[in-house]
Amino acid sequence: MAACPLVLGLPNAVAGRPDAQNFELYWRTSKEYCAWIYYTPDGMYEMSMLAVSAVQDDARMRQCRLPSVVSDSRYRADEIQYLFVVHNHPYEGEISRNDIRFIVEQGAVHGFSVKTKDRDVPISIIAFYSRAERGNATCDGFFQYIPLTRELMKWSIGDEGKWKDEVYGRVEWRGDDFDIIYEAK
Repeated sequence: MAACPLVLGLPNAVAGRPDAQNFELYWRTSKEYCAWIYYTPDGMYEMSMLAVSAVQDDARMRQCRLPSVVSDSRYRADEIQYLFVVHNHPYEGEISRNDIRFIVEQGAVHGFSVKTKDRDVPISIIAFYSRAERGNATCDGFFQYIPLTRELMKWSIGDEGKWKDEVYGRVEWRGDDFDIIYEAK
């Protein structure tokens, strides 16, 4: 959660709500930032430098291009264990098909689970969002996809101010393609 306000506080990371007056303008200038959260041999959780893509291929979506590996001169490449890809969505939008494909590709490279000193942690991708207007970003929650369990999760702050999670769907793979099966509400 420490990464959430850092990422959402970056310039143009939040476009606001789609029903807001200036949303179209804010969307056109919005950016998606991404980083790795990784585990070191010292038992520490670190965040890589943030990546952002200046050019967006599709006007309907935002994406960033994150390198598959972290360069941290303190450790050999094979000592770094990859846990989470964190990024922002400029508005409250669920994990995209591109997000799902990317984390599965990364799991194939780095492994789908990491043994930390406390527990096994499955690799996943997280998309932070804010429901606030642009310039007043708050960390209102995040969407997550966990390839090991195939769960699509939404995390948000509940009535008591505590984080609550909800499985909103599952990914069903068919060879190289997949379907998203949404949970009935």
